[in-house]
Amino acid sequence: MCRRPAIIFGGRVPEREPPAWIWLKERVARLRQPTAPVPVADEPLAAVVRTAVVTDSAAALPADWVSAFTADGRLAVVPMPVMVGSEIYGEGEDDITQTLALALASGASVKTSRPSPGQFEQAYLAAQRHGFESVVSIHISSELSGTADAARLAAARVTIPVEVVDSRTVGMAQGMGVQSAVVAAADGQEAAEVRGFAERRMERTKVYFYVPSLEQLRRGGRIGAAASLLGTVLAIKPILAVDGGKIVPLEKVRSAVRAVARLEEIVAADVASRPAGQQRLAVHHFGNQLEAEALAARLNEMCPDCPAPQISALPAVLAAHAGLGVLAVIVGESSTPTG
Repeated sequence: MCRRPAIIFGGRVPEREPPAWIWLKERVARLRQPTAPVPVADEPLAAVVRTAVVTDSAAALPADWVSAFTADGRLAVVPMPVMVGSEIYGEGEDDITQTLALALASGASVKTSRPSPGQFEQAYLAAQRHGFESVVSIHISSELSGTADAARLAAARVTIPVEVVDSRTVGMAQGMGVQSAVVAAADGQEAAEVRGFAERRMERTKVYFYVPSLEQLRRGGRIGAAASLLGTVLAIKPILAVDGGKIVPLEKVRSAVRAVARLEEIVAADVASRPAGQQRLAVHHFGNQLEAEALAARLNEMCPDCPAPQISALPAVLAAHAGLGVLAVIVGESSTPTG
C-alpha cells in the first residue's frame, strides 16, 4: 500500500536491510561449503550449494553485498569496460566516478563495451575450482549490450554447465534477479530452478527513470523507441522505462520538477499494485546524490509498507549512457523463496 506517511529523521531514509538480504545472510551462515567436511550423524544436514552465480557490473549490486558473497566463489561480478577519451577503465577495478562525471560534464568522448569472453571463461573456471557443479550467468539486456553473447561464447569453452540468462533489463532490476539467484542457490536449488526463480523475479521488476537530457542516450545509440522524443527534446523532460529489454518513452513532461513528481506517482502506483509486504525499491543516481536521497525519502513516505529504498550511484557503464542528473527507480519484489 502507498497511503500513510512515515516519519523520516533528518530528511534521510533510515538504514534498513531488505528482508531478503537478512534471510540470505542467515542462510549462508548455516550452509556447508562444497568442500566442507560431512557433519556428524546427530547434526542436521544443511543444503549443499551446487550452483554459482555470475553477472556483470551493470547489475549495480551494492559493494558490501557483493563482498559478502564472493569470497567462497558463489558469486562473481565481471567488470564492464568504460572508455573515457583514450583510457579504458574497468567497473569495480578502477575508481572512475569522478573521471566519468567530468567527462560527461565537458562533453568528452565516453564509450562502453562488453567484457571479453575470456573474462567470463575465467569466472566459470573459478566457480569450477571452488567445487560448484554448475553456473547461472545473468547479464544486462541483449538489446543494450552484447555481454550475454560474450558469456555464451565463454560457456561453450568450459566443461562446467553454464546457463546464460539475458535479464532483459539493467541496474538493480538485473541485480534483484542476481540476488534471487544467489538466494535460490543457497537454498540448494539446481541450476534450472535457480535460473527460473531469477527470471520470474526479473520479469516482475520494473525500471523507471528520468534524465535531464537524451543526448548521452542518443550518442550511445541506446535510445531505442525513445528516439521519437528527440524532435521535442528541448521542450520536454522525458520519463523513460525499460520494456522488453529496450529503453522506451513513458511520458513527456514540461519541467524537471514535474517530471520527478510524476516519476514518484508512477512508482507509488506500481508498488501499490504488488503483494503487500513483498515490494522492494532501489534508487539510482549519478552526480546528484542529494536529489536521490530526497526522492527516496519521499517514496518512503508514500510507500511505508515497503522497506526503505536502497540508494546507489548508477554503475559507470550505465551512467555513461544516461548522463549526469539521472534518477532511476527500480520496483521489484522479495527475493526469498517464500516471498
